[in-house]
Amino acid sequence: MRGFIRNVRFAPAIAALIGLATLARPCESQPEPRPVEMTAPAASPKRSIDPAAIEAAMSKLAADVKGWGGVVGVSVIDVSSGAVIAASSEHAPLNPASNAKLATAAAAIRLLGPQHRFLTGLYGKIHGEGVDELVIRGDGDPSLSTRDLWVMAAELRAAGVRHVRSILVDQAWFDDAYVPPAFEQQPAEWAPFRAPIAAVSLNENTVLFQIRATKDGADALVDVDPPGFVDLTGSVGTSKKSDPEKVVLGLEAKGARLAGKLGGTLPEGSRLLRVAKRVEDPRLLAGYALRAVLKQLGADVPAEVKAGGSKQKALLVAHRSDELAQLAFALGKESDNFYAEMLFKAIGAQAKGQPATTEAAAAAVTTYLDGAGAMDAGIVVKNGSGLFDANRVTASSTTSLLRAAYRDPRVGPDFLAQLSIGGVDGTMRGRFKEWSKSRAIRAKTGTLDAVAALSGYVLPPPGRAPIAFSLVVNGIPGKVSAARGSMDDVVKAIAAELWKGADRN
Repeated sequence: MRGFIRNVRFAPAIAALIGLATLARPCESQPEPRPVEMTAPAASPKRSIDPAAIEAAMSKLAADVKGWGGVVGVSVIDVSSGAVIAASSEHAPLNPASNAKLATAAAAIRLLGPQHRFLTGLYGKIHGEGVDELVIRGDGDPSLSTRDLWVMAAELRAAGVRHVRSILVDQAWFDDAYVPPAFEQQPAEWAPFRAPIAAVSLNENTVLFQIRATKDGADALVDVDPPGFVDLTGSVGTSKKSDPEKVVLGLEAKGARLAGKLGGTLPEGSRLLRVAKRVEDPRLLAGYALRAVLKQLGADVPAEVKAGGSKQKALLVAHRSDELAQLAFALGKESDNFYAEMLFKAIGAQAKGQPATTEAAAAAVTTYLDGAGAMDAGIVVKNGSGLFDANRVTASSTTSLLRAAYRDPRVGPDFLAQLSIGGVDGTMRGRFKEWSKSRAIRAKTGTLDAVAALSGYVLPPPGRAPIAFSLVVNGIPGKVSAARGSMDDVVKAIAAELWKGADRN
């Protein structure tokens, strides 16, 4: 699971900044054309599937996992008919790790709509060259970046604003429970993958420290993105080229902001060092960054940022995210926990209104699963990312979800597109290389300390039906990598049988 952090520094030239407004959010892998035709029920296969090789690979996986002291659930079904091809402990409730993002993605596409765009706006009233109360308000955009703030601030300046008396952040779209369920299980973890969420979030609620060595004996250069939120003390020195890297960075909450302490050295001529950390409380992050950007653009700004601003209704500047179908790529391909939790809570707002709660989101996703015929005894939906010990699925419920999503024309094309392609992109770019030309294997990975999961589709050659599979392994600390090999063998056996006699090139 990864944090998806964008890092761009911008000169404060307003014309250049406004030009950035047309840029799309960067993505490590570009979406392929959406295969709309694949959402219709596939024609009956011209040849039946012989499950022998699949069952043999499944039995080996089960034996390996049992030998490691773990448990495994397996379900392999025909997407067209729903017929079970192979199964083992398919109704056992297990921790899905990031396979939980399958339900989040499908429910978000279905309930919010693939064309949904999130709105972040600057609100207030301009009087001459000033705004007495400038409010930044959002409805859950997971992709808002420092770059976007530069563009918004530049538009405000272009409207003639030179003075801002107060800056407020309106987080009313979400409730104040900004730490997702189960994230409290590792409270001392400062890594980006555990970032909190808020209706107005910025840079995935992380701060990026960039440290560049200079000359031996001089201080290194330090830049923090977003600006204005971290109070830094200390410095990093530059040492001789032959010296080891010894950089120390400590963070702690300081009111609504962060205090950072730097130390150590970076050898001369070394690479640019990038260190990303989550913020503790995200609710004023975007406001302090907006204040810093406006100040760099020459505007007079207040010393502090506060919460509130719900009474301001006049929209001065609007920023809209990419479509949800594009945002969902961060879930399936990159397994981004922050995007998953933001979309999860947005589902709650759609279902129950504002302020959105995780309880409302969990209820809405559960209702979606039930309507899709993908419920099973023991299923638990608590968070949207699958991080830590929170959710429970069964292999059978997962393949039922995959089948329902694939066959729903409102969901299928975009749901399929956001999955990682074996041997091509995302978290599966290094797996199933031999199937990269056919692009037949589309799946979601899942990894925790003692959990390995892989669920998705093997897409067919013409005239055959796709196959959905779900492999979920629990209780294997120290054996996750080994389990992946055995799991991949099951998927390869499925693909080999489905494509037997067909041209893979």
